[in-house]
Formats: sequence, C-alpha cells, structure tokens
Amino acid sequence: MARMGRKTRSTTGRLARKATLVFLFGVLCVCGSSRLAAQISTFCWFDLSAYGVEGKGWSETKSYYDRLPAKAEGVVREKVWELSHDSSGMCFRFVTDAEQIGARWVLTKAQLALVHMPSTGVSGLDLYVREGSAWRWLGFGRAQRVGENLKLLTNGRLNPGRREYLLYLPLYNGVSKVEIGVPPGAAFAQAEPYPSTVKPLVFYGTSITQGGVASRPGMAYPAILGRKLARPVINLGFSGNGQAEPEMASLLAELDPAVFVLDALPNLSSKQVTERMPHLIRTLRTARPRTPLVLVENIVYVDGPYVEEGRGRRSRESNTALAAIYHDLLANGEKEIYYVRADQLLGEDGEDTVDGTHPTDLGFSRIAAGMEPVLREALKMNSR
Repeated sequence: MARMGRKTRSTTGRLARKATLVFLFGVLCVCGSSRLAAQISTFCWFDLSAYGVEGKGWSETKSYYDRLPAKAEGVVREKVWELSHDSSGMCFRFVTDAEQIGARWVLTKAQLALVHMPSTGVSGLDLYVREGSAWRWLGFGRAQRVGENLKLLTNGRLNPGRREYLLYLPLYNGVSKVEIGVPPGAAFAQAEPYPSTVKPLVFYGTSITQGGVASRPGMAYPAILGRKLARPVINLGFSGNGQAEPEMASLLAELDPAVFVLDALPNLSSKQVTERMPHLIRTLRTARPRTPLVLVENIVYVDGPYVEEGRGRRSRESNTALAAIYHDLLANGEKEIYYVRADQLLGEDGEDTVDGTHPTDLGFSRIAAGMEPVLREALKMNSR
C-alpha cells in the first residue's frame, strides 16, 4: 500500500478540522436555540395581524402582509406581483413595560440574504424605542431559516419602565405571521393610532425605494422619513420593477395619502420617462386634485461622472426628461408639485453605496436628509 503523501495528509487534516468546526457550530446553534426556546417558553404572544400593522395601502389582500390588493394579481406584471409579497415598509407600534421583548416570525422566501445585502435587512426585524418625539434604535431579529424564526430583540434585560416601541418587518422577504412576545404579567397594547387627520406618505419606486440595500429595515429611506416626519408610510418600491405602468398608476390613484413621492427613474429610460410619467401624474391628479406630488430625479451613480455610456448617461437623460415634465406642469399652473434634484440625494464623496447604485445606511440617511425639506414644504410643515 502506497504511503499517503505529506500534501494529502495535510489536506485531509484540514478537511477534518473544518468538519469538526462545522459540527461544533451546529451543536452550539442547536443548544443556543434550545436555551432561547426554553427562556421564552412562558412568554405571552401577540399576533400583529389581530391588531393591524401600519404600511398597508389596501385591506383586501390575498395574504395579510401583501403590499398590493388581491385584485392586482394578473393585472400588474408577474414580477411586480411577486415583489408585492415582500413586507417592506410595514411596521407595528406598541407599548409595554416588559423587560424582555421576543419575536416570532415566519418567512415565506428561501433567500434570507442577497449578495450585497445582509439577512438583517432582507429578512430581519428591527426594533426602535421612542425617546420624547424621536425614535432611537434598540435591537433587531436576525433570520436564520425559512419558516419560523424565534429571537429576543434586545441584549439583556431592559431597565424598568413603560415605553412605546416600533417594530419594522423585513424589506426583501415576505412573512405569513409575526408575533411579539413578552414575559407573563407584562403589559402589552397597541400604541395610540395616528390622528385621523394624519395621512400616510406613499412612496412609489424601485429597489432603492424598497430598501435595497439597507442593513436593517428601519434604515430604508422611506422609514427614516416616516420617523422624522411622524407619519405612517406606505412603501411601494418594487426592485427593478418600478416602471410607472398604467396599471400601477391606477392602483396608486386609489390611495389617499398626504403626499405621493414618485421615485421610479432608476428603472426608466428617458423615453419611458417622457411616455409614462405624464400619464402617472395625470392619473394621480385626476383622482387626488389637491394631493402634493413629489418628483424625484435619478441618483447620480458613483461612476456616472467618469463613464459617458451606460447608466450614467441614461440617468442624466432621464433627469433631463423629468425636469422638462416638471417645468411644463409649473407653466400650466400646477401648484402642488415638488421636485428633488439628484444633487440633493447621495453625497459627492462616493462613499454611500455598496455597488455604485444601491445605498448603504449612510446613503439612505443622506437621501432622507435631502428629501426631508422638500417633503416638509409639500406637507406645509415647519422646516427644521
């Protein structure tokens, strides 16, 4: 029998060590899950669908956490319908004095993360706590499997006190069930609803609008603006598919928001901007004569100033086409129309995207900061 070579023995050893580490990691995960399950086995659980989440534009949906109504199936393109099952923008505000807060949620898609977006943003939950009139991030739930996930949302026990919390649902995954758990004896109630006079902000657009590629659901720019402006948000961003079709225009016109934010240019050529955006605007204006419309230019891609062909040129041409539409509306007496320029969005240092297109949390913070003054003007709110 031939002797095993040194290289072969070395490779075999490495494989054995790797297998051992994988086994130990699996054991630790199982043990950790078992300890967590035992720790919160006595919790009282509250199904969010029994209370009602914020961020739904329609109540008649095929699945409770869908973003489009059931009647949209077969009307909108198949890809748009598929993306409408993602729970982006949905959230739940609640009040509790619990010293621990748990969550159980059931994911519907097998893809927990993307190559450029972590599972915490794609499939996770995101918890904020109210401090006065502002919100502060507190904890998260990282998804580990398709189906049911079980997590404590905070590290350690919270200091005693009754507080209001805000829980965001996944950006790029769907959920069939979401529950919040608190220890026995802890109070739990849905937070006071917004006054009936406070209408939601409706955002329509692309992957950037949907939240790609935020690290957490609360860092998508519509969510940031919802917190800053103290308004509920309806996120109708459809990754790669915010194409301003007539079918979507008709659906959007059914909503009655405080403002429509139209951020679809990254998915449109200049020709499509010229052809589709006027129809979208007319449809919304016919249904909602006095609702402000905010037109958003395509972001300046990081490589745009250096690459004449491709998306850099396309975005410049699309922005020119949108600006022409905007000025034509102003010339024709349109009053409730507002405009966000590309230079109001991402920064000039090129450090706020993950791939030159999709913002990081820094990028989303900058987008929100650039849009906030325009939205405050549209909403007749005091500037900050």
